[in-house]
Amino acid sequence: MRWHPERGLVVAGPGQRILMAGSGVAWHMLALALIARFASPDEAMQVARINLLDLNGTSALSYASLTRGPRAADELIGRCQLWAASNYRCEAPVAQMAALSGLPERTFTRRFSQAVGMSPLEYIHTLRLEEAKQMLEATDLPVEAIAFEIGYQDTSFFGRLFRRKVTLTPAQYRRRFGALGAQLRRAATLE
Repeated sequence: MRWHPERGLVVAGPGQRILMAGSGVAWHMLALALIARFASPDEAMQVARINLLDLNGTSALSYASLTRGPRAADELIGRCQLWAASNYRCEAPVAQMAALSGLPERTFTRRFSQAVGMSPLEYIHTLRLEEAKQMLEATDLPVEAIAFEIGYQDTSFFGRLFRRKVTLTPAQYRRRFGALGAQLRRAATLE
């Protein structure tokens, strides 16, 4: 069985008899599907309402970190990753990484992609979007200010990219995770 991060509930097997949660955050969808299958859909809805379960089927991609794994084993590319971690906001970061590597840009791009599993530009977008997620959770800055802060001059491009990669708009992400983050920060300070 292949994992599909965009699917919260996976139905498979002969006669569609196997039900699985598509991710760790989809347990409630699995529980509701089982209740619907073995009791009734009305019973499942009642359980959802009583437990205030979110039935919108948000993709696991919204919860997941977009970055994939540790620094590359390729020492030269690893140095570029370290540089990018602090400098992703700058203008033309891919060209600057290529210059830092001392390789021609096409060679750098090929070597980076092989070592990291994504293109240098995709890697920069990933770093920026992870920072945006943190800022959306922890601050009240307007989305436009966050886009600018992480290196995007075009807010609409940032919004489209965020939605494509995270499966929520920045505003939806803030509504979902900003309140939770604030609540957890308050809980951490109450000793």
